[in-house]
Amino acid sequence: MAHSLYNTLKEFDSGTQIGQFYSLPQLGQALNLKLERLPVSIRLVLESVLRNYDDRKITRTHIEQLANWQPKATRTEEIPLVVARVVLQDFTGVPLLADIAAMRDVARHMGRDPKLIEPLVPVDLVVDHSVQIDYFRRKDALDLNMKLEFQRNQERYQFMKWGMQAFDTFHVVPPGVGIVHQVNLEYLARGVHHQKIQTDAEHNVIYYPDTLVGTDSHTTMINGIGVVGWGVGGIEAEAAMLGQPVYFLTPDVIGFELKGQLREGVTATDLVLTVTELLRKEKVVGKFVEFFGTGAASIAVPDRATLSNMAPEYGATMGFFPVDDKTIEYFENTGRTQEEIQALCNYFKAQHLYGMPQAGEIDYTRVITLDLATVSPSLAGPKRPQDRIELNQVKQTFTDLFSKSVSENGFSKDKNALEQVYMNRDGIKISNGDILIAAITSCTNTSNPSVLLAAGLLAKKAVEMGLSVAPHIKTSLAPGSRVVTEYLTATGLLPYLEKLGFTLAAYGCTTCIGNAGDLTPALNEAILENDIVAAAVLSGNRNFEARIHPNLRANFLTSPPLVVAYAIAGTIMRDLITEPLGQGTDKDGKVRDVYLKDIWPTNDEIHQLLKVALNAEVFRKNYAQLTQEGDLWSKIEGTEGQVYNWPKSTYIAQPPFFTDFKMQPAAHQSSVKNARALGIFGDSVTTDHISPAGAIKETSPAGLWLQKNGVLKADFNSYGSRRGNHEIMMRGTFANIRIKNLMIPPQADGTRVEGGITLHQPSGELLSIYDAAMRYLEEDVPTIIFGGEEYGTGSSRDWAAKGTQLLGVKAVIACSFERIHRSNLVGMGVLPLQFMPGINAQTLGLQGDESFDLEGFAHIKPQQQVTLTIRRANGAVQHVPLLLRIDTPIEVDYYQHGGILPFVLRSLLAA
Repeated sequence: MAHSLYNTLKEFDSGTQIGQFYSLPQLGQALNLKLERLPVSIRLVLESVLRNYDDRKITRTHIEQLANWQPKATRTEEIPLVVARVVLQDFTGVPLLADIAAMRDVARHMGRDPKLIEPLVPVDLVVDHSVQIDYFRRKDALDLNMKLEFQRNQERYQFMKWGMQAFDTFHVVPPGVGIVHQVNLEYLARGVHHQKIQTDAEHNVIYYPDTLVGTDSHTTMINGIGVVGWGVGGIEAEAAMLGQPVYFLTPDVIGFELKGQLREGVTATDLVLTVTELLRKEKVVGKFVEFFGTGAASIAVPDRATLSNMAPEYGATMGFFPVDDKTIEYFENTGRTQEEIQALCNYFKAQHLYGMPQAGEIDYTRVITLDLATVSPSLAGPKRPQDRIELNQVKQTFTDLFSKSVSENGFSKDKNALEQVYMNRDGIKISNGDILIAAITSCTNTSNPSVLLAAGLLAKKAVEMGLSVAPHIKTSLAPGSRVVTEYLTATGLLPYLEKLGFTLAAYGCTTCIGNAGDLTPALNEAILENDIVAAAVLSGNRNFEARIHPNLRANFLTSPPLVVAYAIAGTIMRDLITEPLGQGTDKDGKVRDVYLKDIWPTNDEIHQLLKVALNAEVFRKNYAQLTQEGDLWSKIEGTEGQVYNWPKSTYIAQPPFFTDFKMQPAAHQSSVKNARALGIFGDSVTTDHISPAGAIKETSPAGLWLQKNGVLKADFNSYGSRRGNHEIMMRGTFANIRIKNLMIPPQADGTRVEGGITLHQPSGELLSIYDAAMRYLEEDVPTIIFGGEEYGTGSSRDWAAKGTQLLGVKAVIACSFERIHRSNLVGMGVLPLQFMPGINAQTLGLQGDESFDLEGFAHIKPQQQVTLTIRRANGAVQHVPLLLRIDTPIEVDYYQHGGILPFVLRSLLAA
């Protein structure tokens, strides 16, 4: 039933009918507030809060608190946001589906209808993370890689097919269509939604803006078209699917004013790397960033989407662009219907939300300004996306980092080894800084025709001048949409990319998430035997340690044309500004040095081809046929029924999170006594370090378990593909080969042992973190993880929290937390605790042989102080104050129920 609180239910002309909407201008009048001064992103959240008012989960207080948002207020109130839809990618979507299937098991066991557990909003799962680059540099690479993908993932895909028939609102975009965020941008996002109210004849069609959460941190890419949405863990997404609001602390909103325009030769990728570096320094974690100004108005939607996509890298909850003429133009060019486009335009105008704000029109928490003309060609790396390097400084930066210590982001190598040449058993010469993977991949750039056309134009000029890429470099093209191949073919550029080795290998998120596939055995051997610091260049958004390939220690993010250029150069140890890419031929056939400037495309050359790339009919045709009769997806058969039968599988297993479930939650622990440290870690430990990702080693706990269960090494697949099996995932938690546990004493040269190992106490025995955790559980000893700054940055990986919980960890104590991971820890019933400023594990001198007590949370209040008691091996006792990072009242409820999933399940079964 529609409500009309504050008389806000008004009519507007959608272009095809008279519809109803909840009017923000009317709300402003009713409350005597100038809502037009609020950031656009806050007003869109406010619309959802107003529209979903029910006086239970959402009250007048929630509405009035948000309507009275003040730019510089202390943030204490939580916002309940009910989203219009949920978007999943398959790595995170499969375990989420498994959790909901397990909830149905509980419902049936308790004598209730399993259909009580049903998504209440539309859910789209896009299968884009499962394909790997096994085949490359050959015309049939796409076909062969997809066949391998289906062979490896048949059990997962059968499970998805069961979900499609079991849940009415659950839909799957099959493999081979594109990357979730680009599919979302080009197709799933429809502008505004409308819903018929069957029980209310007077108010029967309500229009409302698109809002969503997704199980990938780069869900923020959708902010580029004015959609409020961000990444959450699968844990929160499940709650959103099942009708629960997404609760978050009222945010600061940072206004980011863009002025001027980009210089000739500068790409959107260069801009986003500059913005990422700048905003990381501005510490915008947990805040909204809202772009505005003449520069923001001038850039096209694909460039906006590139900036929005990288919000997790600069730490913000969103990187938001309001709806304006450029948004409407993008909807027209991507094949949306005229009815949808008109409704989007009319709705936002009716809400006084249409158009790009200019300086002084909005009250922001603070304003940051960037002149686009100051942006220069850049890379980011070699270990973090915020570490930007201007193109003319890449060679020197790598040279400096080669011999710097790990604490300085370096590689701790003897500088005399930098130019050493090695030869592998295949006769290939390798040096430090050599590029062994060059990949055009990831949603950040493959949604952007301008940079992909630039890559194609550069390839054309390079081929025409006789340049080539060394055959041992693993090159690949993995677009985010089949439309990309259409326009690269229509412009005649694809053959030139293919001649340089960038053949079409997949439609999916490949190298950027660790699905690069392996190097040759000979290359791997040479790297490991000689401790070579080899490199990858990719047009991605993540380059954390061991993410791209376990043996490539230097990974650089850059634009697609620079990926191609560096592939030609073959090494990071070449200054592309002053040194030639290689030798080619001029028009007279004479051999000469060819420089980057000789083959770099002009803006005019790119713009002349953009009209081919943005063809509405091509988009409509592409998305009209997601599947075809007889294709690989249509041949997958899933079981039927409302409850899953959980066949024996090493891919899918019934999750343990509802074992011994009761309607009344057990009393939560009021203290933790005699705990031991499972790991002590430094700064910038990411979810790539914590959560299982990439290849599974034979000798790891997960590899040993697979072999014990009859799986051959060739069939291990990746951790990501096995996220539906907790036995694999808990064994892979904290198993990253580059993670450094500071409990392990440094080696003689001061470097740290790498890998997921720890010291069991009090025995002092060196064990894998998994084996130590299991022993502590057997001994009934609670454990704690210690971390530094920015603990949990990276993808919104629910298994980073789920695995932590299954290992028996009661609390994570860090200097600061990434937004999603902190929330996920609470969602799994693990205490996130924060050191006070100036205090950390190092200043406390923690060695790992101490025992710990945590006290002071018998009656939990958000962000209260608790006490860590340290008992050292020599008998000394120290009491340390900590901040409890359970931030909101609803999170208190989640924790006291043992996590968000039991909380939601009890709510549904009690209804």
